[in-house]
Amino acid sequence: MAVTRAQQPVVTTSPLPLPSRPAHPALLLTGILLVALNMRACLAAISPMVGEIQQSFGLSATASGLITTVPVLFQGVGAPLTPRLTRRFGTERVVLGAVLVLGAGVLLRVLPSVAALYGGCVVIGVAIAVLNVSMPGLVKREFPGRAAAMTGVYSTTMLVGATLAAGLSVPLEHALGGGWQASLGAWSLLALVAAVAWLPQVLRSRQERAAVAAAPAVRQHAGRPIQGLWRTPMAWQISLFMGISSLLVYTLVAWMPTILADHGMDRGEAGLVFAFSNLIQVAGAFLVPLLAGRMTSQRALAVVMAALNALGIAVLLIAPVPGAWVAATILGVAQGGSLGLGLAFIVLRTDSAAGAAQLGGMSQAIGYLVAAAGPVGAGALHQLTGDWTTPLALMLALAGVVGVAGWGAGRNRTL
Repeated sequence: MAVTRAQQPVVTTSPLPLPSRPAHPALLLTGILLVALNMRACLAAISPMVGEIQQSFGLSATASGLITTVPVLFQGVGAPLTPRLTRRFGTERVVLGAVLVLGAGVLLRVLPSVAALYGGCVVIGVAIAVLNVSMPGLVKREFPGRAAAMTGVYSTTMLVGATLAAGLSVPLEHALGGGWQASLGAWSLLALVAAVAWLPQVLRSRQERAAVAAAPAVRQHAGRPIQGLWRTPMAWQISLFMGISSLLVYTLVAWMPTILADHGMDRGEAGLVFAFSNLIQVAGAFLVPLLAGRMTSQRALAVVMAALNALGIAVLLIAPVPGAWVAATILGVAQGGSLGLGLAFIVLRTDSAAGAAQLGGMSQAIGYLVAAAGPVGAGALHQLTGDWTTPLALMLALAGVVGVAGWGAGRNRTL
């Protein structure tokens, strides 16, 4: 019996590569969450130890401040290199390498040498930069229909890691009995656990690369980088939104307890206010990307985040001690929400994983270079003027710039 044309089997090829899938989705999610836990933990863990490190090496106040500033600076320096690495080696292998390098940097930082201390800070900053840029592209590829929601999940996990690290550093020092070196070095184990959990993704990616190599038509239509990205106004608006938002965060991370104490608050209470603000950030980082994913335009949401930043800073400026807990609540929502929204912009404003990685590289290069200037600049202005009015007033003005940049970044279009 003859087979008619309509009955003949039709072989089709997909013009775009399908999102990859692990043997079990739980493996992918577990790997992402463990990697995200590492992305802020080793930075937050060192803050309670800075005084001890200063005494141990006899560092000046300025040199001690560089312990927290250098990793932020090198996050900006390392970010533009990541898209090239992911295109050459694949995102899975790059993420694994970055996690292992991060763990090595944590161990280098605790060696009995000032050079090793700062060298570890450089290594940590570069490793985090690679993860910062890789993760949005990976989320865009693996969860194309839920990219904003998953961005909220992993940005929340980042802040959870930071909160746990800040709270556990001193108890770990007492439990391990090895001083600040043992406490900080212990966080390399978290990087090792994340690396082991990520191995299944690396093994799977090798199989997929072999399959893609056998299908030239699919490979030809893989996601391509964005042409002329650095000349695109929206890319600069996203970068400025992330950069100035991060500047506000890192400046208050460095100085908020000091601002409260200088206005008469007990230092212990000032520390509690700061810790509470960090805890509230977790809620903002989770909820805001979820809202962003449900909106066609995120302009209003970006302006609300900028307005909350401005309101919290204004409370610190006008009534720092009476309004401390109110300011902490407002700033927690604004700072966590701005982080989540900035990361969501990367996946919402791009059409491919390659584009998300490229935009992430640009926005985070600019963002962290801008952010690194915040703590140093605020400290210099305080030293010059003798009070905190001028630094806070400048931060209030910068919150307005965040609103303008967010209005442009929130438009319903892709690059």
